[in-house]
Amino acid sequence: MLRAEAAIPVRMRRVAIVAPEKALRESLVRIAEAGCVEIDLAGDGGPEVRGPAATRLQRLRAEPAHPVLSEVPLDLDALEREGRADLLAGEAQLEERIGSAVRHGTVAALAGWCPETEVGATAARIAGAGGALVPLRIPRGIDPPTLLTGAATAPPAHPATTVRRSFTPLVTTYGTVPYADLDPTMAAGIVYVAMFGLMFGDAGHGLLLVVLAFLLRAGRPRRLAALRPLWPFIAGAGLAATLAGVAYGEFFGPTGVLPVLWLEPLEEPMRLLAAAVGLGAVLLAVAYAAGIVNRWREGGPSAALYTTTGIAGAALYLGLAVVAGYVWLGQVAYGVVGAVIAVVGLGLAGAGLYATTGGGPGGAVQTGIQLFDAVVRIGSNVVSFARLAAFGLTHAALGAIVWDGTTALTGRGPVGVGAAALVFLLGNALAFSLEALVAGVQALRLEFYELFSRLFEGEGRPFKPWHLPVQHLTPSSVATGAPTAAEAVPHAQAREEWS
Repeated sequence: MLRAEAAIPVRMRRVAIVAPEKALRESLVRIAEAGCVEIDLAGDGGPEVRGPAATRLQRLRAEPAHPVLSEVPLDLDALEREGRADLLAGEAQLEERIGSAVRHGTVAALAGWCPETEVGATAARIAGAGGALVPLRIPRGIDPPTLLTGAATAPPAHPATTVRRSFTPLVTTYGTVPYADLDPTMAAGIVYVAMFGLMFGDAGHGLLLVVLAFLLRAGRPRRLAALRPLWPFIAGAGLAATLAGVAYGEFFGPTGVLPVLWLEPLEEPMRLLAAAVGLGAVLLAVAYAAGIVNRWREGGPSAALYTTTGIAGAALYLGLAVVAGYVWLGQVAYGVVGAVIAVVGLGLAGAGLYATTGGGPGGAVQTGIQLFDAVVRIGSNVVSFARLAAFGLTHAALGAIVWDGTTALTGRGPVGVGAAALVFLLGNALAFSLEALVAGVQALRLEFYELFSRLFEGEGRPFKPWHLPVQHLTPSSVATGAPTAAEAVPHAQAREEWS
């Protein structure tokens, strides 16, 4: 069961890492090992100041190494002589953070961000080193960094968490969700697989995608192991395509294996088109509703009321939809009510747009152009969902061509049967590959341009915690060039990456 908190990004706390100067290094090492605190660095964007470890690392000119921290201070000269770029890189990061600390007497402090649920555990971790993690108030005008729930440290075996993580790239590819906004990950994933299924509606092809997803889950093929976290996403797309194929009566084309439960795309294209546009209209309405919530959370009632992605835009959309109902049904009342709602929406949106201009005649002209664009966009966005039907028809047409070619060859003896099997296999392989690519791209385009453009008006900043593996080393182990089994026991297993 999904938690209510899953609808918003992970709640962040502003924190200060406070420690006596002599305990600062150990406290920071424990922070790095925990991997759940983003530390503010001094001098961002200014001239780079190199510490002793960074200077030695630059002189070493070694290949880029994965930074590692030692629990105890080590001889930097010995690290340089032995070519330990990994440890020098870790020490260089540690130097950067120690150098960013604010000092008062013998006490040093660093500010940063930590997920609210991790504050207690992190505070207990560094308390053993003599440090403290102190919650602070969030400064005015500063938005916390964003961490989506799918990237948090929920148990990987939890089904909802696994599915959410597979959907997360859909959102992060578009941009970073502002901290104040809703987290659309689960909704975006469900909408994407539904749209993909409508365009890729074939039960046979959908089942192939499901099989591919479970092969990825099993780590096969190995060269695609990096895609393993996406297996629920691919399985969902395959399941949606399978269900759509069952509704269309398509199983590797119109083979007759399945009865038509809803409609046959090539026989009823207008009905499929109407269903696609209707679905698009519903999705746009939901996007406007989410946009209103986001504008309210970002800037309060006025921001929600006057923006074209808030109440003003939603009223304009609703009014135009009611007017479209008048055109479709011929009821004059629909036309009057729709026109009134649309005019109210235009007035609110115009007031909001004019307030962002320099005023005067130029501002009025600019506002008029933007309002015209808003009306045109609504119409074009609704019609854009017709591509769900168009590409569904294309997939069905390809399947029909392959099946017609197959059946035409089967009555020509053994050679014809072999040729028919070849045509069936190669034709379906081509249709599967081509349509999977096209449907995937088109579903992404609809989600980004038609839906996400109403959800988000700005972009947030991603949460980037400092995380390095920590090893137990002694100064004598460096002289060997590599720690011994007894001296280089890894510290507690590094926490799963946040992002």
